[in-house]
Amino acid sequence: MIVSTKGRYALRVMVCFAQKPAGEYIPLKEIAEAEGISQKYLESIMTVLSKAGFVDAVHGKGGGYRLNRPPADYTVGSILKLTEGSLAAVSCTTQGPEACGRATCCSTKAMWQKLDRMIDDFFEGITLADLLEESK
Repeated sequence: MIVSTKGRYALRVMVCFAQKPAGEYIPLKEIAEAEGISQKYLESIMTVLSKAGFVDAVHGKGGGYRLNRPPADYTVGSILKLTEGSLAAVSCTTQGPEACGRATCCSTKAMWQKLDRMIDDFFEGITLADLLEESK
């Protein structure tokens, strides 16, 4: 499993929001500068986060983005799954059109599924609040 820049940047941005006082809107330009992310690329990430209800957005003067829940309510897993689509270690364990045609006769399927569960449990067990605490 390789997490893309989209997933890594989304996680960094969510941590940035978590570091700010609750309820404070942060302008996109400020986030982009603080995190060293292209504002145009950040716009696409923020659209995904906003549509999924992870952040609130206010447009215009004094606007920006903010978390709409406490940092402890966001897991790293939920953020990465939103931006990555899947955290599967191998493509043959993904669901939908990419699922493996040999799934019914594969002798390694159970091992890959176990790894997927371990990855999911790991990332779902870490919240934004945990990341803030660890960075102190």
